[in-house]
Amino acid sequence: MASVPNILFLLTDNQRNDLLGCAGNPIIQTPNLDRLAASGVRFANAFCTSPICAASRASYLTGVYESRHRFTFLTPPLQRTFTDSSYPAALKRAGYRTGLIGKFGIAAKGIEPSLADEGALGKMFDAFDNYEHWTEDGYEIRQPDGRVRHLTDITGDKTIDFLRTHSSQPFCLSVSFNAPHAQDNDPRHYIWPAAEDPLYADAKIPEPLNAHPDFFRRLPKFLRETESRVRWQARYATPEDYQRNMRGLYRMVSGVDRNIGRILAALDQLSLAANTVVLFASDHGMYYGDRGLSDCWQLNEQSIRIPLIVFDPRADESKRGIVREEMALNIDVAPTILELAGLDAADGMQGKSLVPLLRGKEAEWRKAFFCEHRFDRADIPKSEGLRTQRWKYIRYYEQQPVYEELYDLLKDPHESCNLAADSKFADQLARLRRRCDASLFR
Repeated sequence: MASVPNILFLLTDNQRNDLLGCAGNPIIQTPNLDRLAASGVRFANAFCTSPICAASRASYLTGVYESRHRFTFLTPPLQRTFTDSSYPAALKRAGYRTGLIGKFGIAAKGIEPSLADEGALGKMFDAFDNYEHWTEDGYEIRQPDGRVRHLTDITGDKTIDFLRTHSSQPFCLSVSFNAPHAQDNDPRHYIWPAAEDPLYADAKIPEPLNAHPDFFRRLPKFLRETESRVRWQARYATPEDYQRNMRGLYRMVSGVDRNIGRILAALDQLSLAANTVVLFASDHGMYYGDRGLSDCWQLNEQSIRIPLIVFDPRADESKRGIVREEMALNIDVAPTILELAGLDAADGMQGKSLVPLLRGKEAEWRKAFFCEHRFDRADIPKSEGLRTQRWKYIRYYEQQPVYEELYDLLKDPHESCNLAADSKFADQLARLRRRCDASLFR
C-alpha cells in the first residue's frame, strides 16, 4: 500500500444513519454512497458523542469529547491547544496541503485566536472556503449572471475545483455539506436542488418510531416543552406535513449523493482515485418526528446514530464491501485520518483509530461509550449518559430531581419503555449510574 494517501473527508449535517440505501432504507436513493460502501467498509454502529452541530464538529476536528474541548454554541472559543493538535494541523505540519470547503460549524469567531489574525485557521488549513464567507441567503444562491444555484451543487463545484489544483503534494480535504439540514427560517424547511425535483413524488415514508400521541404525553413535562417539540409542530404535526418534509429531506440527501458522485468521478478523471482514501459521515442524527419531536440534542438512538463509510482504494479486494459491527465514534475519525497518513495521534486524543478494523483485524474494542449534550439553552435540556452494547443510560442532570432513563436495547431497540423507575432493574440502573459517574470525560 502507498504510504502517503490523499484523504477526502465528506461530512453531511443532520443525516441519520438510516438515510442510506446501503443501510437498508428501501426508499432513499443514494447510489454513489452505496457504491462507496460496497467497495469499502461501512460501520453499522457508528455514533456521535454529542448530538449537536458545533460540539460534534469540534470533536471530529480534535478527536476528543465535548467535555474535554468544551466547545459548543455560546461557549468561549475552541482553545488553541486543540486546534494545534487537530488532524488538519498535524497533516499540514507533515507536508499535506489541507483544505476546508463548506460548513465549518465552529465559525471563525469560535477559534482562538479569531479569523482576523488567521492564526489558528492558518495553522490548520491552506485553503479555507467557509459558508460564512459565501452567503446568508440559505440554499438558493443567486449568481452574478442572475441564475440561482443550490448550495449543495456549489459545494460540489468548489470541491472539484480544489482537486483540479492538485500537484504532487498530498492533500487532505474536508468537505462539509450543509444539507440535509433544514433551512430553519424558511417555511419550506427542506430545500433541495432542482435536479432532485422528480424524486419521491409517489413515495410514502413510513411513520416515525414512538410517534403515537400517547407516547409523547408520557414524556416528562420538561421534554414536552422543548425546542424539539416546537420544531415538530412546524414540520411534522400532520401526516401531510410529515410526508412533504420527509420527501424534501430525502431529496436533499439524494442531492448530496449526486454531488459525491461528481466528486468521485473527478478523482477518476484527474488520476487521483487510486491513492485517495474517502471517508463519509454526518455530524449527528435526528428525530424526524420520532417520539413526537424534531431535531437532535437528546441522547436517544435517533440523535446519536450516524452513517460512517471508509473507502481505501489501496485495500485488498478481500477487505472491501465489509460491514463492521463495532462501536465507532466521531472522535475516532481524527486518529483514523492521522494513521492513514502514517502519523501518530496527538497526545490526549480520546478516539481510537479505525485502521485495524478497516484492515480486517480483530482488535480489542470498546464495549461502551460516554455521550453528552451541554449546550446552555433553557428549552434544550442538558444530558449525559452511557451506551453499552445492550443498555442505554441517560440522565438530565440539571432537572430537580435528576431525571433518568434506562433502556434494554436488546429487547427494546427503539427505546420505547423507560425502565429507570422499575425496581426489577434497580441494580442495573445503579451500575450504569456509577459507570457514568466514573467516566473520564467529565
